[in-house]
Amino acid sequence: MRGKVWLPVLVVTVAVALSWLLFHDSPPVVVEVAKVSRGVVEEIVVNTRAGTVKARLRSKLSPQTGGLVVALPHRKGERVSCGALLLKLDDRVQRAQLQLAEKELKAARSRSQEACEAAELAQREWARGEALASEGVVSAQSLDLLASRRDQLRASCVAAQALVEQAEAQVHLAQAQLALTELVAPFSGVIAELATEVGEWITPAPPGVPIPPVIDLLDPSSLYVLAPVDELDVARVSIGQEVRVTVDPKPGVTFRGRVSKLSPYILDLAEQNRTADVEVELDPGADLSGVLPGASADVEIVVSRKENTLRIPTSAVGEGRRVLVLSDGRLVERQVDTGIANWQYTEVLSGLAEGEEVVISRDRPEIKPGVRAVRRQ
Repeated sequence: MRGKVWLPVLVVTVAVALSWLLFHDSPPVVVEVAKVSRGVVEEIVVNTRAGTVKARLRSKLSPQTGGLVVALPHRKGERVSCGALLLKLDDRVQRAQLQLAEKELKAARSRSQEACEAAELAQREWARGEALASEGVVSAQSLDLLASRRDQLRASCVAAQALVEQAEAQVHLAQAQLALTELVAPFSGVIAELATEVGEWITPAPPGVPIPPVIDLLDPSSLYVLAPVDELDVARVSIGQEVRVTVDPKPGVTFRGRVSKLSPYILDLAEQNRTADVEVELDPGADLSGVLPGASADVEIVVSRKENTLRIPTSAVGEGRRVLVLSDGRLVERQVDTGIANWQYTEVLSGLAEGEEVVISRDRPEIKPGVRAVRRQ
């Protein structure tokens, strides 16, 4: 009898529960949404590894001869002008050689003058002898002797002049060797490194082997960025494309530039990550103070751009180009056609209307089509 009483109660309870499930939903899901709007969408290529800031004018300098360092007029970090003396070696031997060459030149010119004056005298004697020979006063044999002496002294004059030219060449050589004891700046810049000191000896290198550099000179105003681009993106990059650059020494600051050079080959040093180098010339007037060569840089190359186009956040696009639209308090799944995109925005070609709201975060299992939802305030 007791079982018969409980059976109707159970049936009524189940009926009430079913009616509540049929006419009531679970609480609405709170979602983050963004409106479909119009704006700029860019297709960009990002370098696969960090780029590097470099100086186009940078020279690692060393003297062309060995010797004892006697002067370093400028220190590390100082700015120098083009032609400024950077390093001086002991030049006593070279100066002595120059003085000797100059004295030899002076002696050679004196001998040349003496020989040429003797040749002129012999010429005049031969001319007088020829005049006397025509009158029969001087014999033909005597005239031949005068001609022979004339020719001999003329040859001596030519030889002496050649010795003068040789002595002049020796002076030029000595001057050039003296100039090798001084190292001057080939352009205006800043001394980045100094690897020697006054009193140290710079050892001459064997023929064909350069002396290790002792001064690193660079021009900070000639900075550019070298960045590797993945081989899959190389075909989309071309000279003149707009570039945005950020560098670690200046966080939050974006520099503008252009692609100035593209490597004609793919680097295959690492088979898993083959890249091509891209050079970026920064726009004139950029404040590069504090940015030094060697600093890491991130590069974004703008491949294409569309203005005033329909767009949504890229995070709203799911697998199969599906999005969730918040419509009348429920989430509705819709497939869209997309155009160009980047990490921030994706162009919408069809499937959405301006002003509609799409879910931009789908990281919870309860966010799915058909559920009731409200936007996060």
